[in-house]
Amino acid sequence: MPLQIIRQDITKMKCDVIVNAANNTLLGDGGVDDMIHRAAGPELREECRGLHGCASVAFPLISSGIFGYPKAAALQAATETISAFLADHDMNVYLTVYGRDSFAVSASGDTISM
Repeated sequence: MPLQIIRQDITKMKCDVIVNAANNTLLGDGGVDDMIHRAAGPELREECRGLHGCASVAFPLISSGIFGYPKAAALQAATETISAFLADHDMNVYLTVYGRDSFAVSASGDTISM
């Protein structure tokens, strides 16, 4: 299943890479970025210094939280963009949503496969 929508804390995902809207250093600079770095430990800082290729990646529903972008529009943009990427790439992609309201926009249940 190349694309799955999962209701889960992104820092608990078992995948090669998690994505966050962060500054260009990726070295922990507040908000969710700091949360990710705390959950991963000091090894993350070293990995970010020399990024490697991956087979699985998890994305949050970017900008739909504190920035207030409409969840339905964020979900549509994310699924369209990820689906287009997966047409030419072999990778497992997880779109993680944290809140019940975000997941309700995508469907009912805890995991959706596309």
